[in-house]
Amino acid sequence: MDTIQEPEEHLEIFGAREHNLKNVDLRIPRNKLVVITGLSGSGKSSLAFDTIYAEGQRRYMESFSAYARSFLGGMERPEVDKINGLSPVIAIEQKTTSKNPRSTVGTVTEIYDFMRLLFARAGKAYSYLSGQPMIRQTEDQIIEQLFTHFKGQKLYILAPVVKGRKGHYRELFEQIRKMGFAKVRVDGVVLEVQPKMQVDRYKIHDIEIVVDRVVAEEEDRYRITQSLKTALQHGKGVLMLRDEKGEIHHFSKFLMDPTTGLAYDEPAPNNFSFNSPYGACPTCNGLGVIEEITRESLFPDPSLSITMGGIAPLGEYRDIWIFKKIEAILKRFKASMSTPVGKLSEDVLQVLLYGDGEEIAVDSVKYPGTKWTTSFEGIIHSYKSSRRGGLIKFRSG
Repeated sequence: MDTIQEPEEHLEIFGAREHNLKNVDLRIPRNKLVVITGLSGSGKSSLAFDTIYAEGQRRYMESFSAYARSFLGGMERPEVDKINGLSPVIAIEQKTTSKNPRSTVGTVTEIYDFMRLLFARAGKAYSYLSGQPMIRQTEDQIIEQLFTHFKGQKLYILAPVVKGRKGHYRELFEQIRKMGFAKVRVDGVVLEVQPKMQVDRYKIHDIEIVVDRVVAEEEDRYRITQSLKTALQHGKGVLMLRDEKGEIHHFSKFLMDPTTGLAYDEPAPNNFSFNSPYGACPTCNGLGVIEEITRESLFPDPSLSITMGGIAPLGEYRDIWIFKKIEAILKRFKASMSTPVGKLSEDVLQVLLYGDGEEIAVDSVKYPGTKWTTSFEGIIHSYKSSRRGGLIKFRSG
């Protein structure tokens, strides 16, 4: 039996006569990027804006109540016989008013604002470590899980206070001791809290307060409940359980991966905005592009000397300060401005690119015969300082 293939959906326009259009019939495929091209005055804008967009906007207005339309005013029907398959429409002005690289179709139309709100409120968070969905639990749910999965077991109830940070934490241990806790778990080892206790300040540590050691029996429910609440209080909504096998189990009132203990903050709209420091990529600052300067781009033709424009950003030799500095640097290495860049040693190129901080005597441009003592910061640093805006990442090759 032959299968019947459904026809492709199209936007159909019949008898379009706006402005220069001469009774145009057209079928445009839906869910595709369609470009309308033609000579100036051929009716591209008349078709896109004055016919398709105008009819879509008019139909949207007609969906309002008569009371609402009385405030908005009426819209004339464009000169067209019929349009089939028309969806809600959005139009962006043709003229470019902003060259900001952070401006996109989503930001201009404000659809992006609604998308960020949708992801923040309806999105489901997943752990990038285990791939499991993040969960949040109430105090009652944590208590019930404890008695369901660990009934009869000896447990350590732990409150995490330091996670993956350096420091000696002398003041923290003293504060824990004054709060009445006798033990802490430092980097997986349970220790007695001692006066003037501290750890290696140059190593990364994980520190948890041992809130209680209990056996998960029903008759001790009140004590266990109070201990869990204390652990959540000191752990700022997070607690850990160590079972008889020494395995660690994580629980949280916020978003947390129960397998690895990875915790996320509650999602907010700015977490999904590339214009916000909370949601922007830390590498490109949300621009999506990184400009790089390579050695090849600075020295595109190794056969050229510096005098002949071997350093591309500087061009050919001129009687300016930076060329005077380079000349003094080359003289120190017994090279000259007429030496091809490709024949300069690696040491010379490194100093030219990044500088070395050593002082050099440079002939004055304004006062012939006078020398100024200065240092050379390098071509890359000079070029970076001259750039305004954007992010530049430098690499040597």
